[in-house]
Amino acid sequence: MLLSVEHIRKHFGSDEPVLADVTFQVFPGHKIGLVGPNGCGKTTLLNIIAGREEHERGKIEKPNDVTIGYLEQRPELVPGRTVIEEARHALAPLIAMQHEAEEIAQRIADRSTGAVASDPQEHDRLAARYDHLHEQLMHRDAYHLDHRIERILHGVGFVDDEFDRAVEKLSGGELNRLSLASLLLAEPDIMLLDEPSNHLDLAATEWLETFLAGTDAAVILVSHDRYFLDRVTNRTYELYHGTIEEYVGNFSAYTMQKEERLLVQTRTYEKYIEEVEKAKDFIRRHHYGQKATQAEDRRKKLERLVEEPVAAPRKIDSPPMHFPKPERAGDIVFRAENLAKGFDKTPLFCETDFMIERGERWAIIGPNGCGKTTLIRCLLHQLKPDAGHVSHGQGVKIGYFDQQLHVLDDNTLAVDAIRPTRRKIMEDLERRKLLGAFGLTGNQQLQTVGSLSGGQRCRAALAKLAAEEANVLILDEPTNHLDLWARAALEKAIREFEGTVLFISHDRYFVDHVADHLLIMQPECHQRNSQCHQRNSPGRFKKLEGNYTTYRHMVSRGLLADPFQVQSSERKENKHSALCTLSSELTLRSALESKRKRKFPYRKVSDLELDIADQESMVETLEAMMMLPETLRDGNRVREITRELDEMRAKLRQLYDHWDEASEMN
Repeated sequence: MLLSVEHIRKHFGSDEPVLADVTFQVFPGHKIGLVGPNGCGKTTLLNIIAGREEHERGKIEKPNDVTIGYLEQRPELVPGRTVIEEARHALAPLIAMQHEAEEIAQRIADRSTGAVASDPQEHDRLAARYDHLHEQLMHRDAYHLDHRIERILHGVGFVDDEFDRAVEKLSGGELNRLSLASLLLAEPDIMLLDEPSNHLDLAATEWLETFLAGTDAAVILVSHDRYFLDRVTNRTYELYHGTIEEYVGNFSAYTMQKEERLLVQTRTYEKYIEEVEKAKDFIRRHHYGQKATQAEDRRKKLERLVEEPVAAPRKIDSPPMHFPKPERAGDIVFRAENLAKGFDKTPLFCETDFMIERGERWAIIGPNGCGKTTLIRCLLHQLKPDAGHVSHGQGVKIGYFDQQLHVLDDNTLAVDAIRPTRRKIMEDLERRKLLGAFGLTGNQQLQTVGSLSGGQRCRAALAKLAAEEANVLILDEPTNHLDLWARAALEKAIREFEGTVLFISHDRYFVDHVADHLLIMQPECHQRNSQCHQRNSPGRFKKLEGNYTTYRHMVSRGLLADPFQVQSSERKENKHSALCTLSSELTLRSALESKRKRKFPYRKVSDLELDIADQESMVETLEAMMMLPETLRDGNRVREITRELDEMRAKLRQLYDHWDEASEMN
């Protein structure tokens, strides 16, 4: 066991504890998704495990040699270092071990002077120490540190030109990515990850999924990204009302098991309530009379029932979000013709043509900075395009949700902030009901918008959108700050909306379950030549009928270019170059080299690459099988596939290690 958490309790000034009685264990190989509604205490629990917050009761135990690494949502890095220096600092223990091994190798090699030449025992001691260090360095891939640093920095989205930037000049999002890279490089035994995919584009998110699924470290992961949870986790711990319930499998498996468990809990609770009410009724009717003795027996039974109550069903409710039935618009809602836009001599997109019809639901996807929000602002006539034209259909009434939530006044009470602009009068009671439908109740409605949490402000903005009674909804990252249950409610509300929807979202699950059409940014340089790296070349938006699953299928079959990988083409070339020079850059001195031994039998690099490709394909096939509805309905099948995936990923890691050794020593 790596970690034991027993009966943890924590208050924050209120009568009800945030954490009432939290107990669980972490074992090697556990990839745990920690889920629960916003405000349930997930971040607090991670802080307590990491030793950053005190707890009032309970204990946390782990072996002395088990290390814990924590990814904060707001990291603070040491100023004065560059990006690559900060990343290298995470490997300080390994680098120190390398230096010690070099020094010992030099002492062993230098037979002409010193105590080693005349003292066989000293020689044997040094040789044993060197062998131990060498084994540890090989096990932790310490002979490829520069390649490892570069691979992980590239993976989280940094390019070579950014490696020498000072950390104090990084944005908040870049600091988060660098903090994530440092944690992955340090490779602690247990990783505590709080929303690690925030600030990552889709390519970096998918890279991180693969990394975490393949790492030997145990993981406790907090995320609102359901695809991320599904691809990484093999356990789900639900934190609610201060306690944890454990489930086997990823988030999709959890939802199926949760439904079954709720059914049992509800039946048990209803039977308990029925027994209590029957006992009370019998006692009330027969307390005095011929059945008084039986009534006394029932009273004793009632006391036992009350002393050992059955817990109410552990149900997490989704807010009942709903958008009103819209007025009918014309058949054509938007028409964009030859649209182009850029800023400061940097073109974003050009020659963009598309048409959106009434009732369709379009998602815009593409890399960060490709112009998605700019395109929306052109459609809204908030920005004038450099070329082309945008026309709106007849009867179009637009409701706009911007991700910065500028539509809300921070100094206004929530109940007043959602007053619609199109309707002259909306009574206070009606506005209160609308806020309640989007999950804001009681005193939350009378707080100023600025004092609400991020999730509450997001819900208030969605309530204002519903108050506008628009027939076209344009949404820019509407799921930001929403928990898993609120996202599911929003998905349902949009699917049931009879108007037209256009939205931007990095939530792949949301895109998959809402969109029926996609606008995909296709960088122009990639369309002309896959080796082109012109950063100032504009792209076009390509139309695709279908959802995110359709898009990934087209990409996997080579029928559609993947815009998220275009930005990584330079990285791939750099990785290849790094692989070709690993031996010269990262091996120890010649004296050290003479002590190296193969860990794996000799095999050709090309043969290993074929095996790796086959194994990766098998892993992808199993991952796809895991997502099938018929699989998710079968708990035994989920466990079987999870076990097979763990075995195949272990084989894949071994193949990677073998390939590294063959590349260096063949």
